[in-house]
Amino acid sequence: MERVLEPELMEDPAQAAAYARADFSDVNQGFVDRFRAMFPGLTRGRAVDLGSGPADIPIRLSRALPRLDIVAVDGSEAMLDEARRALASAESTRVSLIRARVPDLPFPPHAFDAVISNSLLHHLPDPHLFWREVVRLGRPGAPVLVMDLFRPDSPERAREIVDAAAPEEDPILKADFFNSLLAAFTPEEVREQLATDLADLHCRIVSERHWLVSGRLA
Repeated sequence: MERVLEPELMEDPAQAAAYARADFSDVNQGFVDRFRAMFPGLTRGRAVDLGSGPADIPIRLSRALPRLDIVAVDGSEAMLDEARRALASAESTRVSLIRARVPDLPFPPHAFDAVISNSLLHHLPDPHLFWREVVRLGRPGAPVLVMDLFRPDSPERAREIVDAAAPEEDPILKADFFNSLLAAFTPEEVREQLATDLADLHCRIVSERHWLVSGRLA
């Protein structure tokens, strides 16, 4: 099945609210737990989260690593509104919010000790713009952890995944989930994207619908 592109930004407040209300706690906490297990030496410094949405992962990571400063980046003002609400009700964290989008990110080269991202890549028409920013933003040796959906074989299979994973969720969220599956990259496509400039990063399947890229920048 070929990719079916979806909008780069979730700018509709109803979309952002549905996403923020959804229960992604297992997936998001799993992301944080993987980061800590894979990169136990990184306990302080500065990390950037690309496509941070309502900032649940940055908040969880900041609680787990309270000496780590995290810059949460999203291009949608509606999503950042949800993130501001989440930060206001969270315990004290070292999370800051920036509105920006790939590839026009307002940071100098090698500004971060770690680069993370969850569920951004499938929004982008050109994935190479994302990976170039990962290389540009991270310091040499910086940990990288990127996770996203992968595209199933057919729209019918995508519908089955949505019905199984989110049977009781808001219809807006279910429609976005379905569209995201159709727009996602397969693990094989991601490995091809990494082959030239990011050969030290590795892609593997970690669930029935997610791939994970991990490693350190050269």
